[in-house]
Amino acid sequence: MNTIDPKDVKPGDEVHVIYHNPHTATVANIVPAEIVQHPKDPNKVALFLHETFHTIEDDDALFSSEEAAEAAYQELYGEEG
Repeated sequence: MNTIDPKDVKPGDEVHVIYHNPHTATVANIVPAEIVQHPKDPNKVALFLHETFHTIEDDDALFSSEEAAEAAYQELYGEEG
């Protein structure tokens, strides 16, 4: 899996993530997100996704493109159907 190291992102970077729906655990989608300045800690960055700030954890998988995220999704979950 070709991911971006969370330590290498900076505000303004656009990334893609595999987002798991918190209401339906079996649903995951590839969605674009933006790296922004953390709203409460000026020394950190956050992921802005679905109009919400998310803390970036070391084990979060960030991708530079939708294609890279799609390849990872297929590797992890295989094709449906």
